[in-house]
Amino acid sequence: MDYAAPWWLPGGDLQTIWASLYARRRFGPALVYKRERWITPDMDFVDVDLADPAEWTVEPVASPERRPLLVLFHGLEGSSSSHYAEAFGDFARKHGMVYAVPHFRGCSGELNLAPRAYHSGDFEEVGWILKRMRARHDGPIVAIGVSLGGNALLRWAQEMGALAASVVDAVAAVCSPLDLAAGGLALGQGLNRLVYTGMFLRSMKPKALRKLEQHPGLFDRERLLAARSLYEFDNVFTAPLHGYRSTDDYWSRASAKPHLSRIRIPALVLNALNDPFVPRDSLPRPQDVGQHVTLWQPAEGGHAGFPAGRWPGHVRTMPEAVGNWLLSATR
Repeated sequence: MDYAAPWWLPGGDLQTIWASLYARRRFGPALVYKRERWITPDMDFVDVDLADPAEWTVEPVASPERRPLLVLFHGLEGSSSSHYAEAFGDFARKHGMVYAVPHFRGCSGELNLAPRAYHSGDFEEVGWILKRMRARHDGPIVAIGVSLGGNALLRWAQEMGALAASVVDAVAAVCSPLDLAAGGLALGQGLNRLVYTGMFLRSMKPKALRKLEQHPGLFDRERLLAARSLYEFDNVFTAPLHGYRSTDDYWSRASAKPHLSRIRIPALVLNALNDPFVPRDSLPRPQDVGQHVTLWQPAEGGHAGFPAGRWPGHVRTMPEAVGNWLLSATR
């Protein structure tokens, strides 16, 4: 990926924060979503936002079932309203693609029902969603995961091996912490702990406490309230609720980096070297991946940022590059 940050946005933190809060997300009007609620095998639910093809005027217009389908898995505490989700939706509209954003449990604005939430290794949920997409869509399917969603998507591709090709044509992971221990520890230090970890915990703790009201005794309330890092939060909540012994067990078993050579479909892995969430020393090297994996590691971009253009900038450059790479895999 050929990317250079604007001169007025130096450094990974500025490129991350400005892109999320202030940069322009789309070149066209806001997408019109139709929300569907899918009942999961454990009788919980997942909310999926689908862009309405009737609102698009791209020519030539094929039937929605034959157009390429772009599925986006969001990051930690993200949604279809995240800046990158809107930017990828704008790309999908430009190229006449059907667009879907499935929400991880509890991220659609309504608390889910089961005594669980979501996590970085949630490949079984990703697989269930993608198989439902395949059952209803006859055209090509490509999938993108951003940050946490990208690690989970790659874990699914690794577990599926060659069978993944029967479900999707290609996948991409954008700014994903593929070594969860390295990413988690980075978020627990210095400015990251003050700014980013605090932001995540302000969203995650209240949802966890509401989950405890649903399911009394699910975890230790006082330990959760005392958590000041993602490591501590995951030790109390994420790990035990999803079948892991501890944070260390969770971060080790859920990380996609050790298994990248198992992927058997076209896969793009994009990480900026100045991402404040993902230490550059933790990124995969060419010898860590197989022939199906392409690594893009530009010097700048921040975390899911990649702002471009004149002030106030926009975030359409990265979706254009990643989206076109995925489309090339369907031809």
